[in-house]
Amino acid sequence: MDPEQAIFDVEDAMNKVVEYLLHDFTGVRTGKASPALIENIDVHVHAYGSVMKLKGLAVISSPEPRMLVVQPFDPATTRDIERAIRESKLSLNPAAAERSIRVPIPELSEERRRDMVKLIKQLAEEAKVRVRAARKDGMDVAKKMKANNEVTEDGQKDFEDEVQELTNKHVRKIDEHAVAKEADLMKV
Repeated sequence: MDPEQAIFDVEDAMNKVVEYLLHDFTGVRTGKASPALIENIDVHVHAYGSVMKLKGLAVISSPEPRMLVVQPFDPATTRDIERAIRESKLSLNPAAAERSIRVPIPELSEERRRDMVKLIKQLAEEAKVRVRAARKDGMDVAKKMKANNEVTEDGQKDFEDEVQELTNKHVRKIDEHAVAKEADLMKV
């Protein structure tokens, strides 16, 4: 295996962990209306007999800071969408109108904010564990390349140092994103 390709693979795996974390963070409510808050809710659509993501069934907009408006492409799916939003773990109370669904975003209590901060820290820690798993995979590749005489001992050391640098960089990114999300969440 080419050492450069192996480093690229490790970095790619770590980048995907950070991207996934950011995706997870969009689902953590901050008290502001954001279409990302509900776009990935699974909706069981009786008319189509399947489960689809909300973003595939409707246009989601935020006309006001504390309001989301969902406009289904097919008005027959309005009740299914409303039910899915109501039953989601987000504690939202949608109201269906003729051709749209209004979803007010309530103010978060101090206790709920603290719970959300705990969730953010948990998600960040899980991401760090996945980055460390990618680091371990990279270190295993270095040992395998050394055993196969694809790199020298110094080459293995350089490879491992580079993998450790990538690990440190991605753990810092995770911490920065978590701190920013916490600050956003604690803003009143």
